[in-house]
Amino acid sequence: MAYSAQTAKLTRAGVWTGGAVGLFLFLGCGWLGVGLITLFFVLGSGATSWKRAEKRQLGLVDQDHGPRTAGQVLANAGVAGLLGTLAWLIPAVAPLAPLLVAGSFAAATADTLSSELGNVYGRRYYHVLTGRPDRRGENGVVSLEGTLLGLAGSALVAAVYCLASGWGPAFGWLLVAGTAGNLADSVLGATLERRGYVGNNAVNAVNTLVGALTAGGLAALS
Repeated sequence: MAYSAQTAKLTRAGVWTGGAVGLFLFLGCGWLGVGLITLFFVLGSGATSWKRAEKRQLGLVDQDHGPRTAGQVLANAGVAGLLGTLAWLIPAVAPLAPLLVAGSFAAATADTLSSELGNVYGRRYYHVLTGRPDRRGENGVVSLEGTLLGLAGSALVAAVYCLASGWGPAFGWLLVAGTAGNLADSVLGATLERRGYVGNNAVNAVNTLVGALTAGGLAALS
């Protein structure tokens, strides 16, 4: 929180919102929950700041809009915070909650890295639904490089989860969860967000929810 405030990564409301989410994650998931939100914050902040001048030259003004707000914090970490709260209040939820939290952060990380870094390193950009070439930075536009970078972000989240909980099929579940959330984000961006029906925060929240549900669903099927 102190670092976010000092470096203006978050607004004042964003700092306190992030702190509250981290607290509920600690209460419900212990240090693993804190580690996952910290990992997402570090990777997301780093990707957003990476080659900022180049992004500005490319006209990607939405990638360079100042400190993150409380609404943006909740959009990316609100699902995880809610899961941590439920795990704290309802003991029956506690065993599954860390995996669901990891799934939500795998999706959030995949989305952030694929968009922020994909807009820098991508070579060809396509509409996620039609497959036709489209404009870099537009909602619902993807690139191979960005997708792979997003997958790498999910892998980092999965590795942290498995280091704390043990290696096993959960690593693969989280890769699928992150990719599913990232795909859902792109589809919503290409349809509802591009047409102005929903905002970016709503799309990001759905992204994390899909990631959490996908991880939980794969665990239930195993």
